[in-house]
Amino acid sequence: MLSKSMQEALNNQVKLEAASSHTYLAMASWAEIQPGLDNVAEYFFQQSEEERVHMLKLMRFINERGGFALVPTLEQPVLTFKSLKNMFEDFLKGEQHVSNSINELVDMALREKDFATHNFLQWYVSEQIEEERSARVLNDKLELIGDDKSGLYLFDRDIMSTRQQGGKR
Repeated sequence: MLSKSMQEALNNQVKLEAASSHTYLAMASWAEIQPGLDNVAEYFFQQSEEERVHMLKLMRFINERGGFALVPTLEQPVLTFKSLKNMFEDFLKGEQHVSNSINELVDMALREKDFATHNFLQWYVSEQIEEERSARVLNDKLELIGDDKSGLYLFDRDIMSTRQQGGKR
């Protein structure tokens, strides 16, 4: 059985995962209308779907543990970006924010001696290590490329291999 405080904290994480999915969907839409960023768009469409899966996994866990998972209300995400580099910087910051939130949940589970939730959250800890790594690698590549158009072409061409190398499901 989940404590009221743990249920509330997990529902906050549901909202964060949903907001991430929403944000990545907006990034995908923006990238899709930019010339030559078709694969970047696809990358973020897939990221959006992955975050939705993370949200659903949390919701099912809350309900299975005797809690009540809430469907979150979301604010409109940022819809346009100054540049591709700016968008990927936001991507990394978002993943770091999610990692910090997961770490706080793990700490809370340990303080409450809720070992079932602690065990469940270990999957998210591992997932966030990979998510941050991928976001950092892509930001590093964009930093190297700068404003080089041929570099941006290669970045778009190769972005999906970053997902595959990271072992995305």
